[in-house]
Amino acid sequence: MKISVITAVYNNATTIAASLESTLSQSHADVELIVIDGGSNDGTQDVISRYRDRIATYVSEKDRGIYDALNKGVRAATGDVVGFLHSDDLFADPDALSRVAEAMRDPSVDACYGDLRYVRKDDTTAVVRHWRAGEFDKGSLSTGWMPPHPTFYVRRPMYAETSAFDTKFRISSDYDCMLRIMRQSTVVLYIPRVQVLMRVGGASNRSLKNIALKSREDFQALRANEFGMFAAGVALVGKNLRKLPQFFGN
Repeated sequence: MKISVITAVYNNATTIAASLESTLSQSHADVELIVIDGGSNDGTQDVISRYRDRIATYVSEKDRGIYDALNKGVRAATGDVVGFLHSDDLFADPDALSRVAEAMRDPSVDACYGDLRYVRKDDTTAVVRHWRAGEFDKGSLSTGWMPPHPTFYVRRPMYAETSAFDTKFRISSDYDCMLRIMRQSTVVLYIPRVQVLMRVGGASNRSLKNIALKSREDFQALRANEFGMFAAGVALVGKNLRKLPQFFGN
């Protein structure tokens, strides 16, 4: 099973090497690494050049934001299964993609996901939040449940059927995309292991303005996926409340 891992980056010379190393050190034998750079000018391209012979597809050009970059990656992917590892993030261990391959071995499984840990930017051993996703149930979407997007792996044809990322969203296109896929999927499998370490400081939580924008776009994503006004409001409240237990214990 070929697994395509897409990494989008722009001016992130500090952590891009660790992200690439994390993918390239996976124990799963057939990994297609795709790197989409937005035209970095801080030395990121120099770092990437050290790995160029191990990157299947590398694009460096101006884009219209992260979701435009991820769409480029999806179009370039040739794997049976497609997922993403952002330039700040790391796989939790070398067997993370092997677990994805095992989960997707059953042809009835459309997608899979696992747990995620938020870690300090300067110390990836220091856990800030632990996101235990739990088992998937379509009904739970109406209560604001969602899996961590960096752990979400999908059969590539699903993106052709549902499209990938809607670039009208600045922050919530991943949520919109997952809602579309999970609503149409027959089987979405939970991997009960921490799959990805995410450094804190992402765009959606960088400021109060971005937090407000994230909530507004989440509501718009719910409405775009056929949730009524009241149902979308309930789901949005539930989605935010579900974050609270992530700060207490592992």
